[in-house]
Amino acid sequence: MAIKTIPLRDVDEYTENIYEAVCVMSGQARRVLNDRIVERSLREAETEEYGVFDEIEERTPEHYEEKEKETTEAIAQFLSGNIAWRRRESF
Repeated sequence: MAIKTIPLRDVDEYTENIYEAVCVMSGQARRVLNDRIVERSLREAETEEYGVFDEIEERTPEHYEEKEKETTEAIAQFLSGNIAWRRRESF
C-alpha cells in the first residue's frame, strides 16, 4: 500500500483548526478499531467453543483478512464528510 499525502487545504474545508481535525480523525480511528475488535470477538465466540482440554488453533496466512488501516479509513471518512462532531462548550 502506498502512502499518499493529504493537502492541508482539504482538511481546512471542514474545520478552521487543524488540531481539531486531527483530534476528530484520531477519535474516529479509535472507534473503527474498537468496532473491529468487538466484531472479531463476537465472530470468534459464535464459531468456537472450547472445552477445558481443547487446544487453540494457530492462525495461518489463509485466515488473514486484509483491511484498510483504521487511520486511513478515518481520514477518508473525514474528508468525505461522513463524520459528525460538535465542540464541547467552554467552562
